[in-house]
Amino acid sequence: MKKNFQKGLTLIEMIVTIAIFIVTMGALFLFIYWGYKTYNFAFQQNKAIREARRGIETMVKEIREAREGEDGSYPIEKADDFEFIFYSDIDRDDRVERVRYFLEGTEFKKGVIDPTGWPISYPSENEKIEVLSRYVRNGATPIFTYYNKDWPEDTVNNPLTTPTSLQETTLMHVYLKINVNPEKVPQDFELESDVQIRNLRPQE
Repeated sequence: MKKNFQKGLTLIEMIVTIAIFIVTMGALFLFIYWGYKTYNFAFQQNKAIREARRGIETMVKEIREAREGEDGSYPIEKADDFEFIFYSDIDRDDRVERVRYFLEGTEFKKGVIDPTGWPISYPSENEKIEVLSRYVRNGATPIFTYYNKDWPEDTVNNPLTTPTSLQETTLMHVYLKINVNPEKVPQDFELESDVQIRNLRPQE
């Protein structure tokens, strides 16, 4: 009886050991799985932020140099909350391109049309579009806010209401809120910048 009892005890020990092993491996798997998901999310978030930052830096430089289009168009064609269209020589080829920055869904995009033909025109079918930033979560908060030459002294008439009077706009504020997954941390990352349009700067 003693011998059989010892064999039974060994079997129980094996079952307990196996159970502990399974639980340990399961916990380890979950730890690795959630660790990977957290790392992957953080990586995607940082990548989205880098893309957005580069996009804003490029956009600010291009908007600052806005000028009259080669077809005689005013430097700014449209100034809305989520779309801004202007003319600028963005590639330094001595030709003025029509540039459009706009939000489509959660993607912030850039469209460019080169001048063509005679008389010169900017055919919409020639627009080349690229995605600058994904995971944009601005919601109802405008990407573009506009101010006139009297800002910041004039807080009554600024910011300008949209669609704004194009001739009034001399200064812009750009704002993007980025989050790969709003249901997870980290929190929304905010990018913003001001840009003075040089060719529209009021004369002293």
